[in-house]
Amino acid sequence: MNDTPRANRLHIGLFGKRNAGKSSLINALTHQDTALVSDIPGTTTDPVFKAMEIHGLGPCVFIDTAGFDDEGELGELRIRQTQRALEKTDIALMVCTDEHLDEELHWQRLLKEKNVPVIWILNKCDLLSDAEQTMRHIEQQCGQVPLLVSTLTGKGLDDILRSLRNKLPDETMSQGIVGRLVEENDTVMLVMPQDIQAPKGRLILPQVQTIRELLDRKCLVMSCTTDKIDAMLAALTRPPKLIITDSQVFRTVYDKKPAESRLTSFSVLFAQYKGDIDYYMKGANTIAQLTPKSRVLIAEACTHAPLTEDIGRVKIPNMLRKRIGEGLQIDIVSGTDFPEDLTPYDLIIHCGACMFNRKYVLNRIGQARAQHVPMTNYGVTIAYLAGILDKIDY
Repeated sequence: MNDTPRANRLHIGLFGKRNAGKSSLINALTHQDTALVSDIPGTTTDPVFKAMEIHGLGPCVFIDTAGFDDEGELGELRIRQTQRALEKTDIALMVCTDEHLDEELHWQRLLKEKNVPVIWILNKCDLLSDAEQTMRHIEQQCGQVPLLVSTLTGKGLDDILRSLRNKLPDETMSQGIVGRLVEENDTVMLVMPQDIQAPKGRLILPQVQTIRELLDRKCLVMSCTTDKIDAMLAALTRPPKLIITDSQVFRTVYDKKPAESRLTSFSVLFAQYKGDIDYYMKGANTIAQLTPKSRVLIAEACTHAPLTEDIGRVKIPNMLRKRIGEGLQIDIVSGTDFPEDLTPYDLIIHCGACMFNRKYVLNRIGQARAQHVPMTNYGVTIAYLAGILDKIDY
């Protein structure tokens, strides 16, 4: 489980003022000196991510954030990083040490807007003269009985883990990457062109994760490059139940596939796994309304150096301009860069987001939806432009 990518882990964010003991709490929960601990307020600057495997929670990652009462110009930058960590948080631990909660209640509202469950923690309870009375004051303000915790004595640590297990998000019980498209003993054919974008000597992450899930589900997995599709189909005694292809060769595979074989792509599967596939499908259909004066935002999770055949920076823009016109304005952002104001855009096209956790992607979709901006993803876009959007499965 230590090899589980961070994007596939439950994200648990710790929020609170400076010196509330967030770093000590992470160290106590992980049984490691993960975060730097000091009595000096503001020790934690950028968020610290610690991946763990915890019984009952599975693979997870703790996020230690800077105190949201930080000060000065540098403090504002740290708080901004804490806000970005909030976007990735599945469950929040709100850590406080007294009943003065103006800041905490503000952040609780922000978390509620993102549908993030919050567990309140009264930390350093061993230092309080009347912890029970402080606990009651906190409950009156936040509407929740806080957990009494002391990292010095170990009090309340098991209560935190128990509360986390009780608040696991529904997606932890999802159908996985391939959903209901396959069953045990189904033959699945993967078409994976090894072009300039393919990393030398290895497969890209969505391919690796999909293959692993198919093997776990006891499917019969066959793979080939685009030029070997005919040979692969001829070698099989019966057509594959499902063909999963790289989106870039969607049309080629569709033209060659047996009529009884279902078709999808890695990017489309991740649109379902990480995002909102229905919103993406509606978003793709708005391509028909774009004009040469329209503006499109392409967002990719990776921050790799651009390649000459890059799908997000080169191929999709070329396909769109060929369909719509050379005047189409296309902006590209990568990594965690994402405009707060999306209203200048007529469409957002997102990558498969294998490097982001589902919560972070859903927050981006929610942002676009709130601003009434259509959104789709790479694979869905290519299927639309290839004229086969209604022919693919997810």
